[in-house]
This record gives sequence, C-alpha cells and structure tokens, in this order.
Amino acid sequence: MPASVWSGHLTFGLISMPVRLFSGARSSGISFHMLHRPDRVRVKQQYICPVENVVVDRSDIVKGYEFRKDEYVVIEPDEIKKIEPQTAKTMEILEFVKSSEVDPVYFESSYYMMPEEAGRRPYALLTKALEESEYVAIAKVTMHNREYTTFLRPHEGGLMLHTMYYEDEVRKVDGFGAPDVELKEAEVKVAHQLIEALADEWNPEKYKDEFQENLKKLIETKLEGGEVAEAPKPKKLAPVVDLMAALKQSLAQMEGKKKPAASEKPAAAAARASRSRRKG
Repeated sequence: MPASVWSGHLTFGLISMPVRLFSGARSSGISFHMLHRPDRVRVKQQYICPVENVVVDRSDIVKGYEFRKDEYVVIEPDEIKKIEPQTAKTMEILEFVKSSEVDPVYFESSYYMMPEEAGRRPYALLTKALEESEYVAIAKVTMHNREYTTFLRPHEGGLMLHTMYYEDEVRKVDGFGAPDVELKEAEVKVAHQLIEALADEWNPEKYKDEFQENLKKLIETKLEGGEVAEAPKPKKLAPVVDLMAALKQSLAQMEGKKKPAASEKPAAAAARASRSRRKG
C-alpha cells in the first residue's frame, strides 16, 4: 500500500474515527531530462547567491516572505508547526449539502479516505448514511501547509475526499455566459438528436492520451534508427454559415458510426435505436 498523505481523526458530531488519506489520482506521462547538446550529459540545477556568487547548499536555504521590494521576513519550519490549526490532526464535518449544489469548478485534488481498525464501524455507518441520504459532507483539513475545505462523498462502499478551491480562488471571466442570440426550435431539436447519436455510458478506459502514445512511438523509432512520421493534422473547418445545414450534415455523418457496446444486449441496442428513430 502506498504511503498516506495525511492521518488523523474524522469527527462527526460526538463520533470520532481514525482515518488516513491516500492520493486518488495523479497525472503521469513521459518526462525528459535537460541535456547539454554537444556531449548529451545531463545538466544540474543549482541555487546561486548573486551577492557572494557561490553555490548555496540546501541546508543553508530558508523560506522568506517578501514584505517590501527585496526585503524578507524569514519563516522557520518549527514556527510554521506552531501555528498549525486543529484541522492538522482532526477533520471536522461542518455540514451536509446536496452534491448537485456543488459546482465541479471548485474541485482540486482527489483522495481515498480509509479507516484505521478502530474507525471501521463509524466509517461504514457514515458511508451508508451518505449513500442513502444523497448528501455529501463538507469538512476542513490542513495538509501541505494549507487548510482546505473538502468534499466527502461515498464511492464503491468507501469515502472519497476532494480538496476544494476557495471562492476567491475561482476566477471570473468577463463576458462569460449565454450569448445574446436567438435559437430556432428546429435547431435545438436537431442538436438534441446529435447528442443522442453520440450518447453512451461513461467508461474512462476508452480514453487515452494520444500525445503520450505518440511520444512513446517517437522514442522507440529513434532508438531503432527509424524515421519519425508526422501525425495527421486536423482538417480546417469553414465558419458555419447555415447552422441548421451543419447540424443535419453532422447527424448524417453519425449514422451507422456508433455500434452497440460489447456488453449491451441486442434487445437493449434495438430499443435504443428505436428511440433514436422516433425522436428523428
């Protein structure tokens, strides 16, 4: 089992349960080292003091906050430890809300929450209650030198925790929202048909990072001394002049493209096709 990123107690009213958090997801991909082109030797990154013009050892580096231009107050690790709030070791559930009320724009990182032996029963109770009530829990926790508001939801019999951005961290973009245009009812109808033609069950295994796959092939080709082939480029589409015509053409292109999923029974596939024809 991987190392936990946080351990402490989750409190729910007067109930307290020891739990641990484990990273739920992380980005992955091919990484490159920086090399000196002439001799292909890996270059090293160093910290340089510009005043003394010397390389600084990590043991001589401290954290500093710039309060005026080129003026800093030094913060020591033990001083940060002193000001940790209670949420550094205790995660208190503050309230319960409907999951549909929380906009996903607030979600940051995901973690698996697992109980210690002494917390298995209250953990199971809270998970079951959340599953049946369709509520999620909002709590606070401190880790990585930061206090997070978190979102706890039931998942596959356990609890997932998502750290969340604060309101002042969610950026607003001027002009974002519904464009001031009038849509025709027929256009909306065909758009619904196009959505239905592309509709399918969510299966994350279907989606791959094509760029990473191409990078792997590029590396293999270069190791074998082969010639690197250029990936096909997308066709440039002309600006839409007739929206209805573009919708109908898109719908026509989708006909016959989608095949029933392997797990889908023939009767279910036929019923789905029948619904699609009736809507058309």
